[in-house]
Amino acid sequence: MGFQVMTMTDAAAARVRAIIENSGPDARGVRVGIKKGGCAGMEYTIDLVTEPNPKDDLIERDGASVWVDPAAVLYLLGTQMDFETTKLRSGFTFSNPNQTSACGCGESVELKAADLAELARQKQDAALAG
Repeated sequence: MGFQVMTMTDAAAARVRAIIENSGPDARGVRVGIKKGGCAGMEYTIDLVTEPNPKDDLIERDGASVWVDPAAVLYLLGTQMDFETTKLRSGFTFSNPNQTSACGCGESVELKAADLAELARQKQDAALAG
C-alpha cells in the first residue's frame, strides 16, 4: 500500500460536505494545492471541484471528497486538514509535518518536500513492530 497524502478531521469533512451542498449540483468536492506567495513563500489553495482532474490524488471521508494537486503532493504528505471556528475567523487549517515556518499572520508558510526515504523507513519500522 502506498502513502496516504493527507487525512481529514471530522470537522474538515463536515465543512467540505457543506461547501458541496451549498455550491450547486455540479460541485463534487474541493481541491487542495499550494502556490508561491505570502511573506513566508507558499500558501495553501482550496478551490471548488466540478470536474475532477484524473491526475489528482483523491482523499475521501464520510462523503467528503478532497482532491490534491499533484504538484503539491510532496509538500502535503502526512498533512492533516482540519476546519476550525474561533471568535475572529473560521477556515481550513493544515497540520503539516513538512512546514518549517509560518509568517506572523498565519496566511503563508514555508514548506520543504517530504523525505520519501524517511517515510519508507518509518513505514517499514512500523510493519516490523506490528
